[in-house]
Amino acid sequence: MKVLVTGGAGFIGTWIRRELLARGHQVLVFDHQDRRHQLADGEEFFLGDVRDHVAVTEAAAHVDGIIHLAAVLGTQETISNPRPSAETNILGSLNVFEAATQYRLPTVYAGVGNHAMRLIGTGCYTITKSAAEDLARMYNLYRDGGQITIVRPVNAYGPGQSVAAPYGTSKVRKILPALSCRALVGTDIEVYGDGTQISDCVYVEDVAKAFVTALEHNASTGRPTQAPVEVGPLDSRTVNDIARLVAEYAAEITAREPVGIKHLPMRPGEVPNAVVSSDTTTLAQIGVTAADFVPLEEGIRRTVDYYATEWLPGYLAD
Repeated sequence: MKVLVTGGAGFIGTWIRRELLARGHQVLVFDHQDRRHQLADGEEFFLGDVRDHVAVTEAAAHVDGIIHLAAVLGTQETISNPRPSAETNILGSLNVFEAATQYRLPTVYAGVGNHAMRLIGTGCYTITKSAAEDLARMYNLYRDGGQITIVRPVNAYGPGQSVAAPYGTSKVRKILPALSCRALVGTDIEVYGDGTQISDCVYVEDVAKAFVTALEHNASTGRPTQAPVEVGPLDSRTVNDIARLVAEYAAEITAREPVGIKHLPMRPGEVPNAVVSSDTTTLAQIGVTAADFVPLEEGIRRTVDYYATEWLPGYLAD
């Protein structure tokens, strides 16, 4: 199968491409940044923006299935500047769904793991991603050819995730890079709120496998899953738990005492005592179980190792 991956040059997209190639599929990477120098054997590149319906339709005409990841991310970032996320996450998804339905393509859409937060206060990212889920359901119910499976990963983490300021250039702060980089340079880890909130994390390789399996299931059955597929760990952990694991393993690497945890006021879009977790029973729809996922301790070990070897030397050299 030849698969179009929108946003395929990003963190999760890169891992999904590897998984697709490992299973014998071909890949057409669709991204608004020219990353064709990163292509592997079996991959092609289409430079385009999902907001451009002509480009999306043209790309869809050349594939057998779609994994739609392209989105504007961020919680605080989309509160202070909501228009880009509304245009990309809603209109862009509409363009993908319209093209997929026109060509009757099995499609997997990356929903949002904290979708329930939209009822109690969150950023434009969650609002717009949830709106696109509603569009996907509309296509499945009422449009001939609608075949869109929704996959909702919680916080994906692992090697290759970009680093935000002050340690990198990414515009969006992600939990594991932020914690790992501070711990590795010997600076106290910053946690927003008291750290008792649940914000489950899932290793990116498991996320990639779930997306590809969902697409293959969709293609083989000719229909989407009945309910969104939620991808996360079996057991929930607090943000404090995650921070302590990062601090302890970074201390092993650096041969220093573990850094402390500094609690900061919560930011707009964050809710005290929030629970962001997954209903992992939904994975059974595609024949997957979270019991086979990389355990949090092992995933954090691999991730901190990555930043210690791939990020830290360059940072110290600067």
